[in-house]
Amino acid sequence: MTMLRESLDDSDVWICMPDGIRLSARVRMPKDADRYPVPAILEYTPYRKSDVTVARDQHHVWLAAHRYAMVRCDIRGHGDSEGLAEDEYSERELNDAGHVIEWLAEQSWCSGAVGMMGISWGGINALQVAAIRPPGLGAIYTACSTDDRYEDDVHYNGGCLTVENLNWGLRMLVYSLRPPNPQVVGERWREMWRQRLEGAREYAAHWTRHQRRDELWRHGSVRDDCEAIDVPVYAVGGWADGYTNSILRLVVDLKVPVRGLIGPWGHCYPWEGKPGPAIDGLHDMLRWWDHWLKGRDSGLMQEPGLHVWMQEPVVQSTTREMQSGRWISEPSWPSPNVIEKDWQISDRMLVERSVEAVRSMSGERGNIELVCRPDPLAGSTHGDRCPDGGKAQFPPDQREEDGRSIVFDSTPLSEPLEILGTPYVDLELRVDQPQAHVYMRLNDVAPDQQSSRVTYGVFNLNHRHGHEVPEPLPVGKRFCARIALNDIAHRFEVGHRIRLTIQSGCWPLYWPSPAVVSVGIVNQTGSLTLPVRPMRAETFDPKFRPAPNFPSGPVSTLAPPRRERRLVRDFVTGEVTYENVRDAGRLRHDKSGFEIVERGEERFTVVETEPAAARAESKWVASMSFGDGTDICVAGECVQTADASDFHIRTHAQVSENGQRVWSRTWDDRIPRDFT
Repeated sequence: MTMLRESLDDSDVWICMPDGIRLSARVRMPKDADRYPVPAILEYTPYRKSDVTVARDQHHVWLAAHRYAMVRCDIRGHGDSEGLAEDEYSERELNDAGHVIEWLAEQSWCSGAVGMMGISWGGINALQVAAIRPPGLGAIYTACSTDDRYEDDVHYNGGCLTVENLNWGLRMLVYSLRPPNPQVVGERWREMWRQRLEGAREYAAHWTRHQRRDELWRHGSVRDDCEAIDVPVYAVGGWADGYTNSILRLVVDLKVPVRGLIGPWGHCYPWEGKPGPAIDGLHDMLRWWDHWLKGRDSGLMQEPGLHVWMQEPVVQSTTREMQSGRWISEPSWPSPNVIEKDWQISDRMLVERSVEAVRSMSGERGNIELVCRPDPLAGSTHGDRCPDGGKAQFPPDQREEDGRSIVFDSTPLSEPLEILGTPYVDLELRVDQPQAHVYMRLNDVAPDQQSSRVTYGVFNLNHRHGHEVPEPLPVGKRFCARIALNDIAHRFEVGHRIRLTIQSGCWPLYWPSPAVVSVGIVNQTGSLTLPVRPMRAETFDPKFRPAPNFPSGPVSTLAPPRRERRLVRDFVTGEVTYENVRDAGRLRHDKSGFEIVERGEERFTVVETEPAAARAESKWVASMSFGDGTDICVAGECVQTADASDFHIRTHAQVSENGQRVWSRTWDDRIPRDFT
């Protein structure tokens, strides 16, 4: 990697926006690009190009060595860029990106072709920027992203408010309060920093004010107008991540050349994929860029348009290095190779729907209800919504969680069963409160009774007629709901059973209903629909290379990262407390001497008899040493509580320089609950 770096120019540049604000970008490109111009590829995020991302920018070096100009640009108000931070994916953010792309296309070292790539925030805004059609943009590569900001992002899932909304809002506040790097911006850094502090805004309460799918979330949700995207799209993700459902939707909805790739991974690029196997996604991506930005026939577009990892059962552990399975391919989506099959839900059984099976079922149709009652431990084994492969992030054996659930099992399978796509659950329900939500898991139960979570779904029943129009539930009366589980590919082996579980909560992933609620499931009226892919000989093997063993970037680890995760139950008070510590360790940039420390702490409490009294606390600290005697610490704390009618969010942030506090601010917000 050192030899690759030596063959490149690596410099910071300023890109002026129409309003005079300048964005800071780092450009890595071949040294002879002025004589032999190359395409440019933009990655555009708030994640600070001069410090936070340095350790993970090896893909920029590798692609630049393959004759691309790799550009990492800080969004306005973040990192080394001028201006003030705004909300996620603001109109200004997207328009700025369009101007950056136009600027890149006009440079003497650029061939005029520009691509855009990114993961998470950078993958989401790549889709959004493609939809505004800036001149010069030729293709995008979007990883771990979403086309629907309400349904599949960090804030709401299935109409349920995530607890992560609070944590992420605090982290974004801490990000926005950090100063620019003096080594890049020079003596102006203090004035730029002062402007950021004066213009500071909170995020978590802002997002919590928008509890239904309103204009805030429709903005930037390209799902609402996929035809606006007129450049080729490569959508990538992993089954272990919380940002996977959009991939199959994009393959269906886009009217441009599109490819989909879904591995076993969490929230990471394919070449960093955990759980493994990781793949050499860089060579795969290079074929994409060579085809669309250089006009070379790399052969990629002659291959099937969708590659996915068909997962197989593994021993369940909260830390997971590898996921068994195999690669399969589909020429298109929806696939002619996938058919829907129904299992009727009856008397704690899943019965494959047929005339004979239905006739043989015992029990009185519709006269029996199985009731989900609240449990403070419901959801405690879920794991992270977006694991990146670290410790204690994955769900363990689900038998403990199954014991807190209404469970429906199939008989042992007489032959393997493979599924690919979206499972659905249709239920007839009755509730004793006007607000309720359900948490559902599809599990694979082995002959030794190990229960492995295959996929899951959460749904706010008040949104059964749409996320735009929530309404009270008819207390004591029956109603129907259809719940989509997250997309998945999984193989159930011979002798294994399919298990569907239903609970009325999932804390601390999702905020609980405002009152203790019992959810009754009407007997023999519900069904589980699985997207079955009948066994067949595969016609194509993508033959991905193993992931390259890249050394880390030009940084030294002074203290390793650390993860703690605890659950404490008080049998006297009935209170359950979850504690998480996310310590990123201490890194030093070898060239500049810059050092950074990041640490987060989370504490979530709930009481069985008082779900409205749930409490979430999040702390995040980022400390920076510039190597010249200047030490900066940005610390934030956010606390969310609720009662039957309102959410209460208190956010506090403070900044110190060399141990002396130089700024602080507190926000207190009371937000009415809107069927959430």
